[in-house]
Amino acid sequence: MNPGHSAQAVANGPPPTGEPVPGYVLELERLASYLPREQLPLLREAWQMGAAAHAGQTRKSGEPYITHPMAVAGVLAELGLDVESLIAAILHDTIEDTPLTRQDIATRFGEDVADLVDGVTKLDKLKFRDRQEAAAESFRKMLLAMSRDLRVIMIKLADRLHNMRTLGAQSGEARGRIARETLEIYAPIAQRLGMSLVKSELQNLGFRALYPWRHAILEKHIRSQPVVRRESMVQVEVKLSQGLAREGLEHRLVSRIKTPWSIYNKMQGEGKSFDQVMDVFGFRVVVRSVPDCYRALGAVHAQFKPLDGRFRDFIAIPKANGYQSLHTVLFGPYGSPIEVQIRTEEMDLIAERGIAAHWTYKHGGESPNSAQSRAHAWIVDLIDSQRAAGSSLEFLENVKVDLFPDEVYLFTPKGRILSLPRSSTALDFAYAVHTDVGNQAVAARVDKKLVPLKTKLASGQTVEIIAAKSAAPKPQWLEFVVTSKARTAIRHQLKQLEHEDAVQLGHRMLDRALEAMGSSLEKLPAQRLESFLAEHRFPRLEAFLAEVALGNWMPSQAAQALMAYAELRGGRGRSGRLQEKILINGTEGGVVSFANCCQPIPGDEIMGYHTAGKGVVLHRLDCSNLAEFRKSPERWVPIDWDPNVAGDYDTSLIVDVENHTGVLAQLAAALAQSQSNIERVDYLDRDMNAAQLRFAIQVRDRTHLADVIRRLRRLNVVQGVRRQ
Repeated sequence: MNPGHSAQAVANGPPPTGEPVPGYVLELERLASYLPREQLPLLREAWQMGAAAHAGQTRKSGEPYITHPMAVAGVLAELGLDVESLIAAILHDTIEDTPLTRQDIATRFGEDVADLVDGVTKLDKLKFRDRQEAAAESFRKMLLAMSRDLRVIMIKLADRLHNMRTLGAQSGEARGRIARETLEIYAPIAQRLGMSLVKSELQNLGFRALYPWRHAILEKHIRSQPVVRRESMVQVEVKLSQGLAREGLEHRLVSRIKTPWSIYNKMQGEGKSFDQVMDVFGFRVVVRSVPDCYRALGAVHAQFKPLDGRFRDFIAIPKANGYQSLHTVLFGPYGSPIEVQIRTEEMDLIAERGIAAHWTYKHGGESPNSAQSRAHAWIVDLIDSQRAAGSSLEFLENVKVDLFPDEVYLFTPKGRILSLPRSSTALDFAYAVHTDVGNQAVAARVDKKLVPLKTKLASGQTVEIIAAKSAAPKPQWLEFVVTSKARTAIRHQLKQLEHEDAVQLGHRMLDRALEAMGSSLEKLPAQRLESFLAEHRFPRLEAFLAEVALGNWMPSQAAQALMAYAELRGGRGRSGRLQEKILINGTEGGVVSFANCCQPIPGDEIMGYHTAGKGVVLHRLDCSNLAEFRKSPERWVPIDWDPNVAGDYDTSLIVDVENHTGVLAQLAAALAQSQSNIERVDYLDRDMNAAQLRFAIQVRDRTHLADVIRRLRRLNVVQGVRRQ
């Protein structure tokens, strides 16, 4: 049910006959007067069906509920959408909240309208654990519907816009939740789809609901601008207009009014005061053609000098949402910057309405405008990523990450342009090229210079990805990627790798446990094994082995259960024998982890502790926490290092030094010479003469660690070194 909607559905009944047609119906017909005359009666039929279905329902404000869907249709009519969209808007809450069915709508208005209504309909919240998960799953369903028909999101945005306009009837808690969701998801989606007018209103209504006092203060300041500033604005406008006229350019020049939200964002994001933000004049120049845009640029630069490095050409390289304009910033006559946007009438329409501009759905055979094409491409990418997402909540978080206001434009070595969110890295670029390229990436060349994958990219750079078939995603990658496509692909691949690692480790652990009982997996009757798996709801043996590795089944417990099921218990076993140790080679991934309390490295004597859901956690045998863990001997796993163990392992050193200038540099140099990576340095104690530092470092094994300690002890400033 929509925010602002309260009553429950009652029996259908048509609106009373003989009464005058309500004003809101006439207003919708006026707004939709651009439709062919024969289509207008359909709107009144849809109103009659909707009014009958919602009969007896009211909004929290006390108005008849039908006024809400009619207002939503009015928003879409102002954007110039087709009759099917308007009918679907009028009926968009009927399937969810009234006895009216999808079939009823399809029978009267056709399958397309029924599909649109169904796409907007939210899922029943009773199916989910909480409101948050219900909203996330509803959003996922809406995106799937959007992929089939973009008009679904148009109706959803119009629905959200009217709910925001009438948010006052809601409770304080509901107002905050709805406003936050609007600012985090719906306003950015409107921006991503190029719908500037809808985006701006959603942002300001959300800002007013979330921070009413801040909004009121900023609005008051905007209204009470000094007369001097208004006069200055007029002088700048006159001068720009004269310059354009001298060039013989037909133009429309409008000053851009700042909204409370845009001012607040700039103050927050750039650390500026209100006066600094307001001390910027903004103008939009609208001309007839693309060549006129560049002529207009020359004309405004002739009137006021441009600021160096502040020119952007979004006509040659449009934004991801289809937005096109020339942007320049000029030195104003009063020391204030003048921001100027130059575009054609068509660009202006697309900038304000985005995918709603020149709505071409089923009219003529025209191809969709660029904003629609880009919107479709973006939604297809989202659909790809949602298939790999683990849950609705994870998918929604990924989408939030992907809704960045600005993009960077990058080139492949062959000259193809890719647009990515601001702050994207070389790894994001790799996944944008292809998921397989991202999964196998090892480094990148940016403008022919070799850089790490975490390097942030800037517009205009040419990026080439260096890949290796043996490479695989690392968990650390999730810390610096920005795009949802990269994040989802990495998580999906890591889950695959972890599952494979878990299956292998579980197999080794169960084999050891069965061997100690005089059996093995191969000796168990196949039919009995299949029956055991079926009874415990494991689709395959691999799933059971993974559960063993992750600690959800103890190896000995699993072995005993299997033996009992196979009726082999009490046979010629070797239950008194100690299990052979499982050898760790460092490639087990997330199934085997290293305890932070003692940080074991190859060469240390170790033991594994089985933890449910986490797999095996390795501890040194001299770990101070061992006494506590000995209380659960059934969870201990005999483990040792494989002779071929490889990789870098975390450990920590406590170093006592003389407190002199340059000491830290000497220590860092010694560690670098020993080929050890420094992860972190902390001062544990410090006074005038001495200091104690903790170095978190990476080493290959105990031999490597001994070499590191020797090198540090050779330094004159070092008084002592010990492992933590």
